Amino acid sequence: MASALALLVLAGSAPALARNRAPATGLKTVAYAKAPPDFAFDVGSGPQRLSAFRGKPTVINFWATWCAPCRAELGAFEKLAETFGDRVALLTVSPETPGLARTYLASHDLGKIPVIEDPLRKIHAAYSVEPIPVTLILDKNGAVGVVIIGEITWEELSAAVGAALAAP
Repeated sequence: MASALALLVLAGSAPALARNRAPATGLKTVAYAKAPPDFAFDVGSGPQRLSAFRGKPTVINFWATWCAPCRAELGAFEKLAETFGDRVALLTVSPETPGLARTYLASHDLGKIPVIEDPLRKIHAAYSVEPIPVTLILDKNGAVGVVIIGEITWEELSAAVGAALAAP
C-alpha cells in the first residue's frame, strides 16, 4: 500500500515538474524569454549594439552563401524588410570572409538585408550556433520568443514577427 501511494505521489508530481521546465531552444547559450548575448556590430551605418533595438521586434539570422537552405530563405528576409520596414530590426550574421556575403546579396538584388560579418565566429560562438541556418526572433523587450534551426519560410517568419508586433 505504501509503495502504491508513493507511485501516485511521484506520478502526480511529474506533470508539475514538466510544466516548470521551459523548452530548450536548441542553442546552449540561448533561452526562451531571456535576452540573448548582446554584441556590437557595424552594418555600414556606424557602431551599434543588439541591445539598442529593444522596443521593437528583432530578427537575427545566421547564414552563409555556400548554404543552400540559407540562400533559399533570403527572399523571406528581403520581403520582411519590405513588408514591415523599420517596425522590425533585421540582422543577418555571416561567418565568411569580409565582403563575401555583402557582394552576394548585392549581386542577387537583396540589398535590404543588412549583414554582420563574423569571420572569427565570435557571435556564432556566443549563440552556440553550429549548423546553419538559424533564426531568432526577439520580442519588443529583447527576449527570445522564437528560434528556428533550419530553413524558415515566409509564412513562419511573418507569423512570428506579426505576433511579436502585436504583443504588449
